Amino acid sequence: MSLLKVENLVSYIGLFTILHDVNMEINKGEAVAILGRNGAGKTTFLRTVMGMVKTRSGVLELNGTSLAGRTPHKISRMGIAICPEDYGVFDELTIEENLILAKHKKDKATDERIEYILELFPDLQKAFKRQARTLSGGQRQMLSVGRALVNETELILIDEPSKGLAPVVIEKMALALKEISKKSTILLVEQNFHMAQIVTDRYYIIDEGRTVHNGLMADLEKDDELKQRHLGL
Repeated sequence: MSLLKVENLVSYIGLFTILHDVNMEINKGEAVAILGRNGAGKTTFLRTVMGMVKTRSGVLELNGTSLAGRTPHKISRMGIAICPEDYGVFDELTIEENLILAKHKKDKATDERIEYILELFPDLQKAFKRQARTLSGGQRQMLSVGRALVNETELILIDEPSKGLAPVVIEKMALALKEISKKSTILLVEQNFHMAQIVTDRYYIIDEGRTVHNGLMADLEKDDELKQRHLGL
């Protein structure tokens, strides 16, 4: 059984249908990229999985259980976490407080995961008592990912983690996500093709709200015509 199953998914915002026909299957332990041009529906897809955008029809299941109609809070408790494009951290709270607030449980396993986060992102350890609003864009992105790792999570949805970051920080973030993929399943929306190459092994391309192509990242790297047609690369 796949971890995340999506068949003929249609979702909408207000009166507008954004996703028309999205199909994909994500297996446990994979790192998969969602690629496409700006406005193709990639972020809307992640938000639909998280229950932040309404599903009109189709199949959307985690471990065989439907996510349709569930609130983001309930979906989070089922084992899905999201790192949104705007970081989703609390500016007036410290790094420590942001991580504590993300906890579902107060137990040893959660504390060990926070230790792992601080080992993975030494910048967060150094700035542990600082308010999030004082952090750089890269540090805020690290904190966003860290918050997603606080709880026992089966699937992490990550939206444009390279956006606005310097190349050296993008490289550092890509390597961290690759390390995280050894423990958690990752679904990554990313415009930076180099980062997607480092982190993921498979891809789906969404165009105008539809899944139009999928395959191995290694094959896509060599297919200049496909990259030009759907990604503008």
